Amino acid sequence: MELAVLNTAGKETGKKVTLNEAIFGVEPNDHAIYLDVKQYLANQRQGTHKSKQRNEVSGSTKKLKKQKGTGGARCGSIKSPVFVGGGRVFGPVPRDYSFKLNKKLKQLARKSALSYKAKADSITVVENLAMEAPKTKEFVGIAKNLNLNDKKVLVVLPDTDKNVILAARNLQNVKVIQASSLNTYDVMNATNILMVENSVEAVNQMFGL
Repeated sequence: MELAVLNTAGKETGKKVTLNEAIFGVEPNDHAIYLDVKQYLANQRQGTHKSKQRNEVSGSTKKLKKQKGTGGARCGSIKSPVFVGGGRVFGPVPRDYSFKLNKKLKQLARKSALSYKAKADSITVVENLAMEAPKTKEFVGIAKNLNLNDKKVLVVLPDTDKNVILAARNLQNVKVIQASSLNTYDVMNATNILMVENSVEAVNQMFGL
């Protein structure tokens, strides 16, 4: 699959870039995408939630009333879950939500996500995104020239570019990542992908192609 390489003014440079069919042209596997996204979101969870059980709540251990003869239900502790201020039954405790996925499955998920974007013509390749200063206004102008100003965009850079990252940081619908950090969640979460020309080769290297 060939795409025309554009400049920041939105004009064709006359160059074309070839997207590897082994990455951008596979038959998408929806279940692999689901598992990879599920793992990504699970890994974002801190898992620090905690509630106190009856053995952790502060309170007297004295029996509230005698066992029999009161005409009411028996009770032994003010820390019982049935009383206000008592412990919680089966409450949340700190835990790790992460789980393992095989490397080949994760690669299939990323290829599937990229193939979806390629089939939908949602990938734009730009020659260069170098900026002299981190100006958000300039970045918005570039996005407008590329007809991406009203879309949720994932910008893929070959290497870290501080000016581009800072310029796009305040834009709610724009996320900037390196090609080596490309993941299924970010690809599927964006409506369009803006790739710098050199990042195409970086993506091929990430998949060992």
